[in-house]
Amino acid sequence: MRLAARARGISASPTLGIDAQAKRMAKEGIDVISFGVGEPDFDTPQHIKEAAEAALRAGKTKYTPAAGIDELKEAICEKLWKDNSLEYEPAQIVVSNGAKHSLYNALQVLVDAGDEVILPAPYWVSYEEMIKLAGGVPRIVVTREEGDFKLLPQELKKAVTPRTRLLILNSPSNPTGSVYTREELAALGEVIVENDLAVISDEIYEKLVYDGMEHISIASLDPEIKKRTVVINGLSKAYSMTGWRIGYAAAPLPIAKAMADLQSHSTSNPNSFAQWASIEALRGDQEPVRQMVKEFSRRRDYILERLLSLPGITCSRPRGAFYVFPNVSFAFEKRYRGQLLQNSAELAAALLEHARIAVVPGNAFGVTDFIRISYATSLENIREGLDRFSNFWNELF
Repeated sequence: MRLAARARGISASPTLGIDAQAKRMAKEGIDVISFGVGEPDFDTPQHIKEAAEAALRAGKTKYTPAAGIDELKEAICEKLWKDNSLEYEPAQIVVSNGAKHSLYNALQVLVDAGDEVILPAPYWVSYEEMIKLAGGVPRIVVTREEGDFKLLPQELKKAVTPRTRLLILNSPSNPTGSVYTREELAALGEVIVENDLAVISDEIYEKLVYDGMEHISIASLDPEIKKRTVVINGLSKAYSMTGWRIGYAAAPLPIAKAMADLQSHSTSNPNSFAQWASIEALRGDQEPVRQMVKEFSRRRDYILERLLSLPGITCSRPRGAFYVFPNVSFAFEKRYRGQLLQNSAELAAALLEHARIAVVPGNAFGVTDFIRISYATSLENIREGLDRFSNFWNELF
C-alpha cells in the first residue's frame, strides 16, 4: 500500500523522539536525566482537577460544539481582555485539542499550495512540518544569537516575496526563551502591514516570563495588526495541563469560522470535561502559576550560572518559557573518547550515551550550533544533570 506524498514527507518530532528514547532507557534501568521535553514538572493545580471531577459527576461527558462550549469561550474572551487588552467575541474563539492543533488549523485555512510562510529560526520543531502539510513553503530567516534570536524588521522585509502569505511569531520563544518588547513588535508590525501579511502569533508561554518582562501580544498593538493576526494560546504550559489537550485560537470571524468548520470534520470537539476544568483554570486562583514562575526563574538562574562557567559556552539569557539554548559549537571537531563530534546532533547523542542526559540538538530547531536544555525538571535533577554535563564537557578540553 502506497503512502500519500504528504505522509512520506513528514519527519517525526525530534523532541518527542528524544523524550521517548530517554524513557525507554529509564525503563531498562539506566539512570537518565531528561532535559528534553517541554512539559512543566508541576502537577495540575488541585482546584482545576476538582473542577474536572465535578464536571464528570455532573455528566458533562458528551459531545460539545466542535469549536468548544460557550462558557469556555466567554472565559477566554475575559482572559484576553484582562491580560492582553484584546477584545474578541465568543464566535471568534476556537477551542481545539491543544495549541498545536490550533496552529495546525490556522495554517490549513490560511495557506494555499506554494504560499510562503516566513519562519524565524530557531523555531519550534513542528512549525516547519505544519507549513509543508498545508502545501506551503517555509521561508527560513536565521536570527542572531547576539540579538537574542529576535527577528529584525529589516530581515523580515528582505524575506518577503510576492508569494509570501504570513509570518509565524513565537513570543516567548521555544527554544530560545526570547521575549519581544512592544517596540520590537511595533517595528515588525509596520513591515507586516506594508507588505499585506498575515500573522500567526504563538503565545503559549505568555505567563512564563521573568526579570520583570511583560508579554505583549502583537495583536494588541492596533486594529490593523489585529485584523491580520491569529492569536494561539492554551492551558498546557501555564497551568501544567499538557495532557488535558486544551488550546485555543482568537481570530477575525471569517478565519475563526473556517477553523471551526475544519475542526468539525477532523476531530470534532475537544475533551468535554477538560473544557469545564479550563474555565476554572482561567477564572480561578492564579497563585499556583505565580509560584511556578518563581521556581522556574530560580532554576534558570542556576542553570545559566553553571553553563556559563564552562569553557567555550555562550548562552543568551532567556526572559521567558523554560529553556536555555547554549551555543556549544566550541566542542565541534573535538573527540570524546575517540568519537568525533561534528555538530549538535552528534554531541546530543554522545551526551545521552556517555553522560546519560537527554538534550535536544539545535538542528531540530533549524540551527546547528546549539542545544536546547529544558529546566522544567527539579532543581535536584538539574544539579545532577549539570554535574554530568560538566564532567563530559571538561573531558573534551
